[in-house]
This record gives sequence, structure tokens and C-alpha cells, in this order.
Amino acid sequence: MTQSDLRTILPTVLLVAWACVLLLVDLFIPKGRKGWTALLAAVGLAGALGVTLAQAGRELSAFGGMIVLDGFSSFLGALFLASGIGAIAIAYGYLKRMGLGRGEYYTLMLFSLSGMLLMAQAADLIVVFLALELLSIPLYVLAAFARPRSDSEEAGIKYFLLGAFATGFVVYGITLVFGATGATALSGIAAAVVAGAFTKYLLLIGAALILVGFSFKVAAVPFHMWTPDVYQGAPTSVTGFMAVGAKAAGFAALLRIFITAFPSLDVDLVPVLWGLAALTMVVGNVVAISQTNIKRLLAYSSIAHAGYILMAFVTFGNPKVAPDAVASALFYLVTYAITSFGAWAVVIALEKPEGKGLEISDFAGLGRTRPLLAAAMTVFMLSLTGMPPTLGLVGKFYLFRTAVEGGFIGLAVIGVLTSLVSAYYYLRVVVMMYMREGDAETEREPWLDLTWGLAALATVALSFVPMVLFAWASGAVLKLF
Repeated sequence: MTQSDLRTILPTVLLVAWACVLLLVDLFIPKGRKGWTALLAAVGLAGALGVTLAQAGRELSAFGGMIVLDGFSSFLGALFLASGIGAIAIAYGYLKRMGLGRGEYYTLMLFSLSGMLLMAQAADLIVVFLALELLSIPLYVLAAFARPRSDSEEAGIKYFLLGAFATGFVVYGITLVFGATGATALSGIAAAVVAGAFTKYLLLIGAALILVGFSFKVAAVPFHMWTPDVYQGAPTSVTGFMAVGAKAAGFAALLRIFITAFPSLDVDLVPVLWGLAALTMVVGNVVAISQTNIKRLLAYSSIAHAGYILMAFVTFGNPKVAPDAVASALFYLVTYAITSFGAWAVVIALEKPEGKGLEISDFAGLGRTRPLLAAAMTVFMLSLTGMPPTLGLVGKFYLFRTAVEGGFIGLAVIGVLTSLVSAYYYLRVVVMMYMREGDAETEREPWLDLTWGLAALATVALSFVPMVLFAWASGAVLKLF
């Protein structure tokens, strides 16, 4: 490993090393004081985040071009690490309350985050596969972390089986792409396409299989069936982490692979992507209407938001629109991360042992018993709907604008109409908090309260100065090889 190689993957190396050390240190921390493990994990994430921000603006490559450091990876790396810190904040009190205070929780989270960092930097399909496994395997364990609770064990096994099935699609797709071009490096694939030294239909089938595999990861319809069951059964703190981190990592891989290596396939793949985005928005929002459990509702909400991000992805082959599409997708990932973490923090505040407190009816009277918490949840619901004055409105505006500029006006119309449908089930939570009699009981935990408070503040405040965040996202666009 050269010095340049080390600088390129320094945040990932630091995170993996810290996770290994933490795994050993946790053996000497008493069972009732696992808060020290959480604190040390947060310190490691803060250190890696500092290194990532210090590297912003640099462009390096490592290991023969298999891993790159650029604006895209720096932006997503900062998002992943900040999400990790948020995930620890919502997990600390929750794990103690649910009797799940085991130190390996935080170590598994760090390993999964290191896979996400590697995914954002992957410039070779082999590295994409390794990163995918590194981020996924710890999540399979975390989903079943509430053992011997049957629903958690069921969530873990479902996520594992379907995740392994999806990975099979990715690996087979990589094999076909290699067979079609003789390369696994994204630059090598692009060069083979430019030179005409490739087999088109073999390459097309390989790209389609990779798309199918990652559609499982981002929960796009019709590859979404695992999402409601896993989100409901997994510990809520894990669900919040998966909803943000795993989804963002999946889109990181899709954006880099398709925009840099497969733009020539847009004529064949755009109709498929159009249908995938439209179907995901429609199914996610329509099925969410019938949900009575808040975790299942937010699961279908997560599916719907994958569809909105796919709107930007549809324009991947248009060199004039692609830079704005990437910036819009990255901006929306941050928007969704802030809003989603806040909403999951509120859900955790209401959740009781044995899965109680998770029905939408349990929010009745929250506006009277915890007015600030109810106000924060209202902000999150409005942001997920795309209503002012929230960051969600700005994020959807950028996505819809990208779709229109790319010539997909019909898709933008579907996005607007499904957003109107989503208002029904999001505002139902607001109605329950303020217009239904009840005595909602909540937990008061300092780190949890800080999480939803800061998330609500950021959701509103950033909506007035979105160009600051969008300018950073615009500097993180991908370059064609």
C-alpha cells in the first residue's frame, strides 16, 4: 500500500481499525455501562468525519484506480458518518430501555458504515461487490439483534435471504459485464464501449441484473417486499439506520456505475427506469394509506421516496442533465436523512417494550402531553409530504425540475400526484396528535431529544438557505471517464 493509497481510503481504514479496537475494549466494559462503548463509537465516527471533511475537494485514486476519492465520495462519506452519529444517539437510550444493551451493536454499525464509505469510493465492480457485502452482513445481524424476540429473528432471516438473493443478481451482472467488455473497472468498461470493443446485449443484460440487485437494496418496486416486514421486526434504532444508510449506499453505487460506465445504454434502460420510478412512487404511497403501524407506514414511505430519487436517475444518460440529476439526488438523500432520522427518533420516544406504542393511534394526545415533540413530528410529516416551510419541499422541487429538464414531464406529474396522495397518511399522524383524545406516553432521553430537536430545526432552517447545501452537492457531481 502506497502513501497515496492510504490517503485515499484513510477514513475507511480508521473506521475499520477503530471498530476492531472497540470490539476488544468492549470486553472490559461492564454490562451495565455500555454507554462507554457508544461514546467511543461516536468518537471514532467523529474522527473519521473530520478526516473526510478535511479531504473534501481532493481527487485521488488508489489500488490501480479501483478506489477513488472525489467530491462524490466525500459528500456521501460525510452523509454516512453523520448518519452513524445520529444512529448512535437514537440507539443509546433505546437499547437500555429494551434490554438490548450489548456493545457489539456499535461495532457492527461501524463495520457496516465502513462498507458504505467503500461503496461511495468504488470505481471497480469487484470493489462494489466487496463493499456491498461489508455493509450488508452486519445489517443482517443488527436486524435480528432483539433476539429472542420472534419478529426480530424473522426480520433478520428475511433480510439475509433476500439480501443474499439480491447479491447473486449483482454478481451475475458483474460477470456478464466482464464477459462483454473484458473489464471490471468502470473506466475500462467505458473505454471498451467508446472503442466499440464490447458485446451490446451481454452488456445490457449485465447492467440490468446489477440494476435489479441494487433495486432490492434501495427498496424499489417490485423488489420491495422485504422492506415492511424487516422495518417492523428489526429494533427501531436499526430500522432508522437502515432507512438512511443502506438506501443512500445503494444509490451511491447505482449513480456511479450507470453514469460513468453505462451512459450508452440509456436508450434501452431509460424506459425500464421510468417504469421502475413510477411504479415505486405509486405503490409506496398507495399501500401506505392502509397501514396502522407507524413502522410499516414509514417503511412504505421509504419505498415511495426511493421512487422520487429514481426520477433523477432516469436521466443518467443525458450529459446535459446528468450533473444536475446527481446533485438533486444527493441533495434529496440529505433531506431524507435529516427528516427520516427525526421521525424515527419520535417513534422511539413513544415505543414501549414488547413492541407496544407503535400504532398510529398511540400518537393520540401527543400535542397536549408533549407539545414540542408533536411539533417536531409535524415538521417531519410535512417535510416527507413536500410542504413548506420544510427541506422536503425544496428537495422535491429539485427532483421534479430535473425530470422536466430531461424531458420526462409525465414522470414529474406522477411524482406530484403521488405526493398529494402521501399527504393523506402523513397528515393522519398530525391529526391523531392534535385532534384525537389520548394520553400518549413518551420517554425523555437527552440524546434522543437532542436528535429530534436538531433534526426539526435543520429541516426548517435549511429550507430557507438550500443553496448552501445544493452548492456542495453540485460540486460532488460525477465525471465521465
